[in-house]
Amino acid sequence: MSYCLNPLCPKPENSDNVKFCLTCGFKLLLKERYRAIKPIGQGGFGRTFLAVDEDKPSKPRCVIKQFYPQAQGTNTVQKAVELFTQEAVQLDELGKHPQIPELLAYFTQDDRQYLVQEFIDGQNLAQELVHQGAFNEVQIRQLLNDLLPVLQFCHARQVIHRDIKPENIILRSSDRKLVLVDFGASKSATSTALNRTGTSIGSPEYVAPEQMRGHAIFASDIYSLGATCIRLLTERSPFDSYDINNDAWIWQQYITTPISNELSRILDKMLQSIPVRRYQTVDEVLKDLNSQAPPVLTPATPPTSTPPVISPSSIEKELQELKTQFTVSKPQPKNIPAQSPNSKHQPATTDKLDQELEELKAKYLGNNNHQNPC
Repeated sequence: MSYCLNPLCPKPENSDNVKFCLTCGFKLLLKERYRAIKPIGQGGFGRTFLAVDEDKPSKPRCVIKQFYPQAQGTNTVQKAVELFTQEAVQLDELGKHPQIPELLAYFTQDDRQYLVQEFIDGQNLAQELVHQGAFNEVQIRQLLNDLLPVLQFCHARQVIHRDIKPENIILRSSDRKLVLVDFGASKSATSTALNRTGTSIGSPEYVAPEQMRGHAIFASDIYSLGATCIRLLTERSPFDSYDINNDAWIWQQYITTPISNELSRILDKMLQSIPVRRYQTVDEVLKDLNSQAPPVLTPATPPTSTPPVISPSSIEKELQELKTQFTVSKPQPKNIPAQSPNSKHQPATTDKLDQELEELKAKYLGNNNHQNPC
């Protein structure tokens, strides 16, 4: 099927063997090669279509974005034009990363702007959440380790995404890698741009406080990624996981599976409202994420040392054996006559031994009674 890109066409569906819309006469092929198949999304600045590249033998799928602002007003439309153009520029630079869609074309046709980009086959994380339920710690760690290097790549090229959320992260079917999409809200973090208050852009529940005031920084993307993680852990909007009255995150109350203290601390630092208290770079997050020992869901606490219980009868027995060892007759050297049992020295030695054994008995039995009171 071919889909007519004329926004005013009353019947946009056409067969795939025609070049012009049978209803309105609008040209169906963009740049004589890209054919729209069906609409897959619409936002404030444009419409998105699944398409095929007719110029290649395999007819690979791609995505067409048509600039079609819904808002009115000269300033608003001008801003929309800037953002659409900016997305093309950013994709041209960033699309070389394997986890960012590649820009295939950017042009104007019939007085409308278009960009064509690589199609990513897979579900976004919002869809994954609906199908599989809340994420666990292993999945969140995999997400961070997979996506943080993509952010690192963007930030190294002075690009702030500004709209990180589950809907803009696609789990690619072919290799299960996460792909960051929709750079329509991204901005260049030049020294001039960073010192100028701009427009607040992004999905409010995932946007950092400073970005809401129009002053996005690299750490703003880190905040949005943290908010995305707690959305996936709790299945709740980040708005519902924040206690406004106490100015505190309470997302831990809503997780369905336990997570380690290490990961909890990392997410809390990603979500700090005051930027200077937050991770400033992706490198810092990765360092903490991978410098920890394997996560322990229930932190191990050393068991309380309990002295062994010693019974009085066992002490009596051991002391008696000890006495026997000291008093038993031993072979005497040949040149020394053996003492008779009635030797005058024997009672003194025995009395002294009995006294020492009685002291040991009192000591052990006394300690035992102290440790195990009746």
